[in-house]
Amino acid sequence: MNQVPFVTLDNGTRMPQLGFGLWRVPDTGAQAAVATALEAGYRSIDTAAVYANERGAGRAISASGVPRGELFVTTKLWNDRDETWSRDNVLRAFDASLDRLGLDHVDLYLIHWPRPMHEEYPAIWRTFEEIAGSGRAKVVGVSNFGPAQLARLHAESPLVPAVNQVELHPYFRQRELREAHAAHGIATEAWAPPGQGKDLLAEPAVLAVAGRHGRSAAQVVLRWHLQQGVIAIPKSVTPARIRENLDVFGFELDASDLAALGGLDSGRRLGPAPETSDPPRLGGRPSRWRRIARRMSGLVSPSRGRGPGGG
Repeated sequence: MNQVPFVTLDNGTRMPQLGFGLWRVPDTGAQAAVATALEAGYRSIDTAAVYANERGAGRAISASGVPRGELFVTTKLWNDRDETWSRDNVLRAFDASLDRLGLDHVDLYLIHWPRPMHEEYPAIWRTFEEIAGSGRAKVVGVSNFGPAQLARLHAESPLVPAVNQVELHPYFRQRELREAHAAHGIATEAWAPPGQGKDLLAEPAVLAVAGRHGRSAAQVVLRWHLQQGVIAIPKSVTPARIRENLDVFGFELDASDLAALGGLDSGRRLGPAPETSDPPRLGGRPSRWRRIARRMSGLVSPSRGRGPGGG
């Protein structure tokens, strides 16, 4: 089995540096994907309310036989733009995620999006402090937060986010943000670390490094993340690729490799800019996804509205 290194978070909790992500994996396929990942040796599973696959992930965890203490489970609050995020709403959403996962606690709970123009995230964070204090989340953190939002939390709260999960890859290295993380002891986690699309994996520089090491382009990009000290959560539903993404500990990029990949940095985002935008619609009709997000947050019962789900 591959020996995945750990990152020690600010309160001493250890988080595997490489995990398995479930973004855009349908619930019908999540159980099989997570089962394959756990069998391959992954011990960190990353889901979210809006992904609408917490139930499938939970079923796989329950059936796996892996002791709960060996697992690191992350989920996220989908702070949808159409809700007022009071303490009660946040707690209700958290309880709903635990229920879908079939767990009595998670290891990491994240605010999925800052929505800075609405200024609700400081109040949400105060409820996250309460959740962390209860022990039902070992640590709490944020996702897609920029330096300004982190600075505000630091100014208004004694609790520092343990993790900030953000877009980060060789095209978009996030130097300023990572400096802010280092200053406050925040671990950097990359969602969709190979860069979402195929452009990065087809870059001549990436392919050249891959050829020198006899590895795939995706393995090279994942290895780049690990050597930057970044937590990575690749996603796949293909068993061979799930295993391939974990097989990144038998080689190391040298200085010339790192320089070649670092030269791709152009500040190019592949996702929306969270500092200036609401959470994206992840497909389908906007009204449908709004209902999906609301129900996945536990705020709409299955008998109300015309749809739920995530993305």
